[in-house]
Amino acid sequence: MREIIFDTETTGLDNKLDRIIEIGGVELENHFPTGRTLHIFINPGDRKVHPDALAVHGITDEFLKDKKPFAEVADEITTFFAGARWVAHNANFDMGFINAEFERLGMPPISMEYVTDTLALARRKHPMGPNSLDALCRRYGIDNSHRTKHGALLDSELLAEVYIEMIGGRQAALGLGTAENGRKTLVEADDEIIQPLGIRPKPLAPRLSEEERAAHAAMVQKMGAKAIWARYGD
Repeated sequence: MREIIFDTETTGLDNKLDRIIEIGGVELENHFPTGRTLHIFINPGDRKVHPDALAVHGITDEFLKDKKPFAEVADEITTFFAGARWVAHNANFDMGFINAEFERLGMPPISMEYVTDTLALARRKHPMGPNSLDALCRRYGIDNSHRTKHGALLDSELLAEVYIEMIGGRQAALGLGTAENGRKTLVEADDEIIQPLGIRPKPLAPRLSEEERAAHAAMVQKMGAKAIWARYGD
């Protein structure tokens, strides 16, 4: 399964009037980062960045003057997202802006059935909250100390780590199966990853010979338990 963890920055909060000025995305394949990313700054035309939005992301009108308008990057965006599930934190906000931009170009909207909202997922998993991206980074021990301003690509990278944690992705390597095409896949149920147990075809060979085991036992007896604990701790 292919997913794009993405985020947008905008000139303001009204998707009917305001415009997307930055989009960032991180590709996951079966919940593993592939290393492919998308990052584009976008000229909003005549729409100016609202001061409140500027305080959040720090993207100025002057910086955006030489960037391409959405119409010129729409194909690049749709190509990157093609066939993937869209994943965002508070996805209704981002998808409202994405679909408003598509509508201006006469393009069909993205149905919410192809979208995962990580905020909704977090609220189900942690009903007592808080569930902001920063709060989830703290909850899962993800370092976001370098995040002084919101940025679409940085927030996407952090959200990808959070999302993988929320769905149990650190267990993923133990839950890999093989699809018909030979690629590795994950086996999932609800939000938990099932770890299928396989039967080893033959037992592993012992790491030590009998002589080595006897020599080790003699060494332990000679050194005493105190020396062993001093090295390895409790």
